[in-house]
Amino acid sequence: MTRETAPAPEERLRDADRSQHTILAAARDEFAEFGLGGARMDRIATRAGLNKRLIYYYFEDKEKLFEAVLEQAYRHIREAERALHLLDLKPADAVRRLVEFTWNYYLDHPEFLTLLNSANLHKARHLQGSQRVREMNSPLIAMLGEILERGRKEGSFRGGIDPVQLYVSIAGLAYFYLSNSFTLSSIFGRDLLSAKARSERLSHMCDVILGYVLRN
Repeated sequence: MTRETAPAPEERLRDADRSQHTILAAARDEFAEFGLGGARMDRIATRAGLNKRLIYYYFEDKEKLFEAVLEQAYRHIREAERALHLLDLKPADAVRRLVEFTWNYYLDHPEFLTLLNSANLHKARHLQGSQRVREMNSPLIAMLGEILERGRKEGSFRGGIDPVQLYVSIAGLAYFYLSNSFTLSSIFGRDLLSAKARSERLSHMCDVILGYVLRN
């Protein structure tokens, strides 16, 4: 008769990581669909296929879980941006690539926009206490600043561009359009999410951003 042995520490750690990953994925979908106020821990547990007590064990409460989901969302987009290797491109190509990436990322991850909407409804209090989010965003701004400075030195970019302002403009051009696409489509009588309209919007965004940074 064999004696059952306790799982090795490495196996327990892998199980914990898998459980937390599953919880975060379920919570992301719940928060994206219902917002922080409408999200329910019971539904998150059902989506994850796990006991609700396990969610409280790892994340304490719904507020902390929402903070963890936001951190994960920012981590995902920042990692995808790093994978672009923008510093290996010419400055103008790098800026264009960032605009294209941001637009396509928002299209492919509509949950990211709805999570941001929910966070802003609560005045970003879940992000204000997150050192991790600030640490994740700082390298992006530093990288964009380096691209802008390189472009200025080679004479293709004008000087005095704030990388934070530039990134906010890139994100805002995509974010506002997609977050308000239904109302804008209704107001202007055009399907702003058709393939043609999406292509036109991306072209317009690139023209606007590059028209701002390039030296005339």
